[in-house]
Amino acid sequence: MTADTVISCKNVWKIFGADPERYLRSMPADHSFDDIRADGYIAGVKDVSIEVSRGEMLVIMGLSGSGKSTLVRCFSRLHEITGGSIVVEGQDIMSLSEKELIELRRNKMGMVFQSFGLLPHRTVLENVAFPLEMRGQDKHTRRERALEVVKLVGLEGREEYFPRELSGGQQQRVGIARSLAIEPDIWFLDEPFSALDPLIRREMQDEFLRLQGMLGKTIVFITHDFDEALRLADRIAIMKDGAVEQCDTPDQIVLNPATEYVRKFTEDIDKARVVHAGVLAQADAAGEGEPVDAKASVQDLARLLVHDTRPVIPVATNGTVIGGMDRIAALDILLEAS
Repeated sequence: MTADTVISCKNVWKIFGADPERYLRSMPADHSFDDIRADGYIAGVKDVSIEVSRGEMLVIMGLSGSGKSTLVRCFSRLHEITGGSIVVEGQDIMSLSEKELIELRRNKMGMVFQSFGLLPHRTVLENVAFPLEMRGQDKHTRRERALEVVKLVGLEGREEYFPRELSGGQQQRVGIARSLAIEPDIWFLDEPFSALDPLIRREMQDEFLRLQGMLGKTIVFITHDFDEALRLADRIAIMKDGAVEQCDTPDQIVLNPATEYVRKFTEDIDKARVVHAGVLAQADAAGEGEPVDAKASVQDLARLLVHDTRPVIPVATNGTVIGGMDRIAALDILLEAS
């Protein structure tokens, strides 16, 4: 755990059943998910250790029932864990009193869920201001903050609309604005765009990336859509049967899947769209000539890779060369996608 670690999760278990604490103490170390189920219990989270850094967007993904939502609910102690430890902003959340936990959620955490959960009899502005009202802020202060975040999410001019007068994408924006109103340091989003049609979903992803670029929140984002994960994540944690199969950058997950389960997720992905020059750069092989940007994908560099004759192409970050990219290795990734 470093100074930049916001959430530290160590050997966390969440077991559902009659007496999960006693069962976990007596359970054999090599018990599988199916063994646990055969004993009459369900391992919602199975021995998970993971850290989330300040300003990072960690995307947790997996199929339905993989444990992703259960894990995030453990992060905020909406679920009491069966074993292990969770530290948030230096505080062991399992040791917090109910009052301290409520304060942590109110002042540090924002949550957005798939169901918008808007109050139908309240306007956009009133919905956004609602958590500030619950916090006890005066009417003028909460109205000013609500107006600010309504503008931030692109709903200026619709402050007096009711939820029924908004599209699905606009309603989701209200939900995002409401969670932002309290200025959370940590933002949990549980499949917030999955109920939207593909075009609106893409627009919301664009909007979300814009907001993250402006605000720099620490975000844990749940999805079952691998393309969405690849587009949004700094790192992706892929879950199966309550356990994390692999947690790594999108580039490394598609290039080096750790398990057969992860490989199946990646097999239909266009690697050229995901893999960036910076990942392919080798520090001891700088190359010569004009460098390419480390953030450029292999797909972005397709024309250059086909026509350039240099065996090693320099790669730079903010104008500083960090290494060289093997042109043939990059071409192999490009040709694999074609």
